[in-house]
Amino acid sequence: MTVPPAGTALAGGTNGPRALRPLLDTVLDALTTGAEDRAGPLPPGGPDTVTRAVRDACHPVFPDHGTGPHTALRTLVHTLAAGASDPADPHCAAHLHCPPLALATAADLAACALNPSMDSWDQAPAASALEALTSRALAALVYPRATDPDALITTGGTESNQLALLLAREATPAGTATDPHRPARPLQIVCGANAHHSIPRSAWLLGLPEPLTLPTPDGILTPDTVHTCLANLAGRAGPVLLTATAGTTDSGAIDPLADLADVAAHHGARFHIDAAYGGALLFSDTHRSALNGLARAHTVGLDLHKLGWQPVAAGLLAVPGPATLAPLAHQADYLNADDDTEAGLPDLLSRSLRTTRRPDILKIAVTLKALGRHGLGELIDRTLAAAQTLADLIEDHPRYELHSRPALSTVLFRPTGADDTTLATIRRTLLTDGQAVLGRATTPTGLWLKATLLNPHTQPGDLTTLLKLVEGHTPR
Repeated sequence: MTVPPAGTALAGGTNGPRALRPLLDTVLDALTTGAEDRAGPLPPGGPDTVTRAVRDACHPVFPDHGTGPHTALRTLVHTLAAGASDPADPHCAAHLHCPPLALATAADLAACALNPSMDSWDQAPAASALEALTSRALAALVYPRATDPDALITTGGTESNQLALLLAREATPAGTATDPHRPARPLQIVCGANAHHSIPRSAWLLGLPEPLTLPTPDGILTPDTVHTCLANLAGRAGPVLLTATAGTTDSGAIDPLADLADVAAHHGARFHIDAAYGGALLFSDTHRSALNGLARAHTVGLDLHKLGWQPVAAGLLAVPGPATLAPLAHQADYLNADDDTEAGLPDLLSRSLRTTRRPDILKIAVTLKALGRHGLGELIDRTLAAAQTLADLIEDHPRYELHSRPALSTVLFRPTGADDTTLATIRRTLLTDGQAVLGRATTPTGLWLKATLLNPHTQPGDLTTLLKLVEGHTPR
């Protein structure tokens, strides 16, 4: 067989690994040199400088005659690495954007090379079996007493929340109005002001009424407030979905899940928990009790590309049984013909709103098998301990103010007396100088700097340096 040139060789088949090996050497070298050139959590100079570097490296973007694979890889991978915001750097701590494990990244390479498409069994025979086994094992962590729990693989919390709202809409048909002249009402969502932005956005996409948003002055939903709201909705002749959060984006706060489950059950409301951030506490014997009440939700969203150290994307929507997923049933003859399904070929099309989707389960399955629950739990414990250390350093520092003790790995703080304009300027200056990536969060007490720690190898010295960087840009 004639071996094609490196630039047109395929990644699959028996010759694929041989074609990949020298290309991977080039990629790894370029990742190294790019990180060395960056020499920090993100490139200095701001958007204009980065855009100029990318433009210079790309020019011309689409030449008449190509440069060849090694030059193209070396140039563009180096440029991307040099211009990256690197979540593996302990001073890159703005967002729920984790540094992926090398192990999971290697597994993801295999998924790319094999390129299964998870929309029909004949495109992904082994991957579909692996997805079924692994997703159900993770669902069993969420619903330990359920007979047949299941989970869908999603792109993350936004898709999980949208699916949860869709399932609630379809599972609870509009109520029957007592007045024949008044139409029955659609599903009403109730959430806190602390809810992820995808909740109201998903309601809009699904044609549902705007959610009733309850105040969360302390960062969490209070059961009494929810009880009053649901009691006031009791006569509206329509279904209600209460959504709670286990790990808010702003502060990592966890709503009182068990108490909210009681309130929802009392009023006959459906219950969804967005645990995209905090759901990984299930791996930790030390911290899993913070999720008491999780198993009482009708649907639960999880993200393993947050506190799970997976490359994007690695989301799940867990349910206590397959009947919950029945509304997603969909048939296309070329993907899941009825006679094929009856003959035993698994129906993958009814497990997602997407058609083509990659086998994101492989990296998850490799990580679970390699580290086990206790290994992942240790990473969780170390990461949350680092957040407590940072909170201690802030409380002990005479020029800093701590918002509250962290519930997960997010720490809100600010220089004492700094106004909102000063805080925003400090954050942007650190970004422009390439010194640190910090987030921002607005609470009833004003603007705060946000450090979201997701690197389990962060050391106390890294945190001390981070505070010194902020202090160095704080007016005296």
